[in-house]
Amino acid sequence: MSKRMPMRMCVGCREMKEKRDMIRVVRLQNDSFCVDETGKLNGRGAYLCKNSECLEKAVRNHGMERSFKMSIPKETVALLKKEMSAIAK
Repeated sequence: MSKRMPMRMCVGCREMKEKRDMIRVVRLQNDSFCVDETGKLNGRGAYLCKNSECLEKAVRNHGMERSFKMSIPKETVALLKKEMSAIAK
C-alpha cells in the first residue's frame, strides 16, 4: 500500500496538486516573506506551482493577499519572482 501525499491548492491557478510539486511562500512573524524550500518554516504559508505564471496570477487575482490576510509590497513580489526562478530551474 502506498503512502498518500498531501494535496495543496495553488493560490494562482487554484488547482490541487501534491505538496512536493509546489513551492511554499511563508509570511514570517516580522511580516517579511520568503520561499520555504524545506516546507517546515514557522509562519502562515501559501502554495504556488513551480512556474512564474502562477505567481503572476496570484498577484493579479489577489490570491496571495487573501492567503496572508494583508497586502503584499511590490518589492516583495519581485524578490519572490527572483527566488522562484532559481528554484524552478
